Amino acid sequence: MKHIIILFIGLLCLSCISVKADITTDTVQQDTEKNMAEAGIRLVMEQQELDWNKHNLEGFMQGYWKSDELKFYGSNGLTLGWEQILTNYEKNYPTKAESGTLNFVINDISKIEGDNYWVMGEYHLKRDIGDADGVFIIIFKKINGEWKIIADMSC
Repeated sequence: MKHIIILFIGLLCLSCISVKADITTDTVQQDTEKNMAEAGIRLVMEQQELDWNKHNLEGFMQGYWKSDELKFYGSNGLTLGWEQILTNYEKNYPTKAESGTLNFVINDISKIEGDNYWVMGEYHLKRDIGDADGVFIIIFKKINGEWKIIADMSC
C-alpha cells in the first residue's frame, strides 16, 4: 500500500509539472507571436514615414491593403478604396511643402483576434506652411504574409 501511495504522489507531481510546462510554452509562443506582429507593424509604419518624408505618396500607400474594401475615416467622412485614398492624399498634399515631415508616435499595439491588430497613436507633420498634428487608430491585418492597414481613422 505504501508503494502505491508513493507511486500515486509521484504521478500526480509529474502531471502538475507537465501542465505547468504546457502553460509556459503557450505563453512564450503567444508572446513571441505578439512581438513578431508588433515588429512587423512597426516596420510598415517606419517605411511609411520614410516614403512620406520623400513625398512618395504611392510608396506611403504600400502600407495599405490595395483593395476597394480599404476604409479611411477622417475629417471629410468615410473614403473607400485604395485608389481613392491615394487620390485624396495627392490632392491634399500636392507638394513637399504640404506633406512636410511626418513622425508617428505609437501609443498602443493590441491584438484584436487572429492576425488583426489595432494601433493607436499620434501623427505629427512639421511643415513650413504650418504644422499639423492629430491622432489615429488603424487596423492591421496580415494578408499574404504581409502586414497591411485595412482601416484607418485619423483626425
